[in-house]
Amino acid sequence: MAGKDDFYQMLGVNRKASAEEIRKAYKRLARKYHPDVNPGDKSAEERFKKISEANEVLSDAKKRQTYDRQGYYSDAEARAGEAGSGGRRPVDFSGFDFSDVTGGEPTAGTGGFRDVFSQFFRGGAAREQQPAQGSDLEYNVNIGFWDAIRGTIVRLNVMRQTVCGACRGKGTTGGEITCPECKGSGHSIKMMGNMRFEVTCPRCQGRGHAPTPCSVCGGEGRLSEPESMEVRIPAGVQDGFRVRVAGKGNAGARGGPRGDLYIITKVVPHRFFERKGDDIYTTIPVTVTEATLGAKIEVPTIDGPRALLKIPPGTPSGQKFRLREKGVTSLKTGQRGDQYVEVSVQVPKVADERSKEILRELALLNPQDPREELYRQL
Repeated sequence: MAGKDDFYQMLGVNRKASAEEIRKAYKRLARKYHPDVNPGDKSAEERFKKISEANEVLSDAKKRQTYDRQGYYSDAEARAGEAGSGGRRPVDFSGFDFSDVTGGEPTAGTGGFRDVFSQFFRGGAAREQQPAQGSDLEYNVNIGFWDAIRGTIVRLNVMRQTVCGACRGKGTTGGEITCPECKGSGHSIKMMGNMRFEVTCPRCQGRGHAPTPCSVCGGEGRLSEPESMEVRIPAGVQDGFRVRVAGKGNAGARGGPRGDLYIITKVVPHRFFERKGDDIYTTIPVTVTEATLGAKIEVPTIDGPRALLKIPPGTPSGQKFRLREKGVTSLKTGQRGDQYVEVSVQVPKVADERSKEILRELALLNPQDPREELYRQL
């Protein structure tokens, strides 16, 4: 029986106060006397318990009607109807925001006290029993340069969770046992800092009994098993590309849908062809004579046959030329990239006197100084 104190006076409201006025009054007092705000203050803790009890009665229409009629409220009948509850009732803090008390910082990795309390007192057991989608899996696969361009099929051995055949994913084959989490009480204890809460057991939902777990999967409803599969890698993938294989991830819980399998490609580079996006880059050596007089040279391509490239007279080392549509076919647009060819002029190794004489004669015929422009700018 809680008739020693006037609940209305305790909350600072009159007897005709609306439910909203009672809620606001309790919110204001709860902030002031909350144990986390007043650590070690026994009087504040006692006051907090009293205003919580007052709010619990006055915020419930039926309990408030009984209180107004009798001048007190007894929870003996409610306590008798709650097996093993010990008469303690959780306080609903779901409508409160303590961000001003905590300096605006989230508490316990959530959005504040509101989210923490709602996890304790609202829907936890219900969510636990609902189907849940299986998690996705990721596997890294090394593929060659040519396989990335032309496409290939890779063979994998994937360890993933599958539906237990013995219980068909239910986690039980029938029958009940005493709930191992709450030991049959129907309630479990949750701690948040120095605060202790008694909530409905999420495993048995307050019944004190839980289904007998499957002896094969241990009640999980899923088993980890290896599976061999072939996955097609499309032509044109790049390094780090994610190939999605729908429904080949882990099995869902309680009949939920399967997750997906993602193959992440790691492309081994080629020693001659360098790929950037859908374009191909190559470097081709040319002689001094070819660069000076001009020439037509053959250039390797990813198609196999060599392409003919015209080198104009006076081409310097490092000059780049473009071969249109000689790159990789794009996965997104279906269009081919280009191939860029950089020429590298190779200086010959002169060992005989005749060659040296020809080069000296060439220098006399072409007396230009390649550093003249640099000196002029400096």
